[in-house]
Amino acid sequence: MKLNSNIPEGPIEQKWSRRKFELKLVNPANKKKFHILVVGTGLAGASAAASLAELGYNVSVFCYQDSPRRAHSIAAQGGINAAKNYQNDGDSVWRLFYDTVKGGDFRAREANVYRLAELSVNIIDQCVAQGVPFARDYGGYLANRSFGGAQVSRTFYARGQTGQQLLLGAYGALNRQIDRGKVRCYPRHEMLDLVVVDGRAKGIVARDLVSGRIRTFAGHAVVLATGGYGNVYYLSTNAMGSNCTAAWRSYKRGACFGNPCFTQIHPTCIPVSGHYQSKLTLMSESLRNDGRVWVPLKKGDTRPPHQIPEEERDYFLERKYPSFGNLVPRDVAARSIKEVCDEGRGVGHTGLAVYLDFAQAIQEQGREAIEQKYGNLFEMYEKITATDPYKEPMQIYPAVHYTMGGLWVDYNLMTTVEGLFALGECNFSDHGANRLGASALMQGLADGYFIIPYTIGGYLAQLGMKPVEENHPAFEDAKKSVEKQLEKLLSIRGEKPVDEIHRQLGKIMWDQVGMARSKEGLEKAIEEIQKLREEFWHNVRLPGQKDQLNLELEKAGRVADFLELGELIAIDALHREESCGGHFRVEHQTEEGEAKRNDEKFAYVAAWEYQGKDKKPKLHKEKLEFEYVELAQRSYK
Repeated sequence: MKLNSNIPEGPIEQKWSRRKFELKLVNPANKKKFHILVVGTGLAGASAAASLAELGYNVSVFCYQDSPRRAHSIAAQGGINAAKNYQNDGDSVWRLFYDTVKGGDFRAREANVYRLAELSVNIIDQCVAQGVPFARDYGGYLANRSFGGAQVSRTFYARGQTGQQLLLGAYGALNRQIDRGKVRCYPRHEMLDLVVVDGRAKGIVARDLVSGRIRTFAGHAVVLATGGYGNVYYLSTNAMGSNCTAAWRSYKRGACFGNPCFTQIHPTCIPVSGHYQSKLTLMSESLRNDGRVWVPLKKGDTRPPHQIPEEERDYFLERKYPSFGNLVPRDVAARSIKEVCDEGRGVGHTGLAVYLDFAQAIQEQGREAIEQKYGNLFEMYEKITATDPYKEPMQIYPAVHYTMGGLWVDYNLMTTVEGLFALGECNFSDHGANRLGASALMQGLADGYFIIPYTIGGYLAQLGMKPVEENHPAFEDAKKSVEKQLEKLLSIRGEKPVDEIHRQLGKIMWDQVGMARSKEGLEKAIEEIQKLREEFWHNVRLPGQKDQLNLELEKAGRVADFLELGELIAIDALHREESCGGHFRVEHQTEEGEAKRNDEKFAYVAAWEYQGKDKKPKLHKEKLEFEYVELAQRSYK
C-alpha cells in the first residue's frame, strides 16, 4: 500500500478551486442512478446526506439513535469558527489557517487546513440561511467571541447550545430530502462491517437494534461520519453510545488509521465525583473568555474560595502565558491544570480540580450580561453539582473530549479503500495533534456541505452507472462474519459485565495513555490491554439473544473494538518519540515543561494498516511539507 495524499498542484490559495475544476462531473440526469450510503447523522453526516440528495443522488442514511437529531453533535456548546472578521480585529482566512496549523502543533496537512479556513466563511452564510439562531449584537449583526488558541474574535455561537442549533439546521435539510423520497433513513441501525468488492467499498452490514435482524445494504460509495473514539477511555465527555465500531471494522477491511494517539484532553470539565460515574460533562471553552482559572498559592489550602484573598491566589494561566492568558489552547491549559494539582494545590474534596471564577466578570459586566452569554451552561453546572456558579467559582478538571486521529483520508476525503469516504471527527485530516476550540463544528459542516458533494462526484463519474447488486458473495461473507462474532460473544457466558471491563480499559488508558505518557507506561499499557482483551473473550457476561433488542450485546461489540483500538493508540504513542499537542511524552519536554517536537524524525502522519488478528499493524508515513507556515516551537507567552 502506498499513501497518496492527492493534493492539487499550485499555490495554496488556488488548490481547492483547481481541484473542483479537475474533478469529473456527473451529469444531473445521471445522479439519480447512483446510490450512496451515509453512516452517521451528526453535523457531517446530516449535512452530507442532505447535500448529496439535493444534488439528485439517492441516499440511505444510518444512525444507531432513535432519531438523526439525537446525534452527539447536539452536545457541542461554545461555537463555530469562521474567518469573517466582523470585529475588524485583524482576522482573515490566512490567520485562521495559521492558528489552526500552529494550534495543531504543526502535525496537520497544510492544504486541508487552508481549505477548511477558506470554507469557514461559507458555512456561516449557509447556516444563517437555514435559520440557525446565532447570537447577535445590539445592531443586529452576528456576534463573535474568542476561543482558545486565537487572539481574535471569530467564534459564532448560540449561547451554549451551538451544536444543537446547527444540527437542527442540518436535520431540517435532511428531513426535506426524506420527505422528497431522495433519502431513506434507517434509525436504530448500527453498522457492523464494510463490504468491499474488488478493492472498492460497495456496501455495509448493519444490525437492526430493535429486532436484532442483520441486514446488508449496497451502494456505489460509502460515507462514514461516525464521530470519534474518545469513549475508549470510558470516562469522557462523549455520549455513552459514541463508539469506534464503524471506523474500526473499516480499518480491518483495509482503511488505514491515521495518528490514533492524537487524543484531546479538554481542560474545562466537571471533575469526577465517584466510581459510579459513566460519563463526564463538558463546560464550554467559551467560559474561559470571562472566567479566570486559579488555585491557592499554598499547598493544601482547603479554605473556601471566598476566604482566600487575591494576593494568595495563583492565576497560573495568566502568569505563565501573558499574551493568551486563560485562552491558551486546550492541550496547554490541560497540562497546566494537571501540573498545579500534582503540586498539591488542587481544590475540592479530591484535590483534582481548579477554580473557574466569574466574580470579576459579574462585577464588571453585571449578572444579566453573563446570563445572556452563558446562562444555560451555568444552569447545567448547578443541576449537576448543586453549586451556584454566580455565587462561587466553578470547579473544573481535564477530561477526554475529542480525537484528532481517525481514518486516514486524502485531500478528497477518501480512505485507502476506494469508494469509502470519512468525514468530520471520523477522519484524521485537519487538526494535527491538537484541535482548537470551535473547529469541530466547522470541519464537520465543511466536509458535509462543501467538500464531499464535489469529491464523491469525481469518484462516481469514473465508476460507470452499473447498479450495485447485493447478491455478490462479499455481502454474504460479511454478513456471516458479523453473525459469527455476535454468536461468539453470546456463547461466552462468563462472570464480568461489559461495563466493568470497559471501566478497566478506561483506567489503563487514562493512567498510561492520558495527559502524560512514557515509554515504560505505554509498554505496560499494551501488556495490560492484551491481558484484558483475553479476559473479555473468556469471561464477559452477556444476557439475552442475538435476534432481539439486546443493549448489552451492542455494548459488548463496541468494547471489543475499543480493546483493539486501545492497543493501537498505545503502539502509536510509543513509536512517536516526541511531544506534540495532546501527545505528551514525559521524556520529550522543554526545561519549562512544554511539549518538545522532533520535526526531523516525526513530521509525518502515522497511518497504520491492519495485518490480521494478533499481528502488529504496519506503519506507513505521509511526510508533512510546510511551505506556508514556518515550523517553530509553539509559544503562547
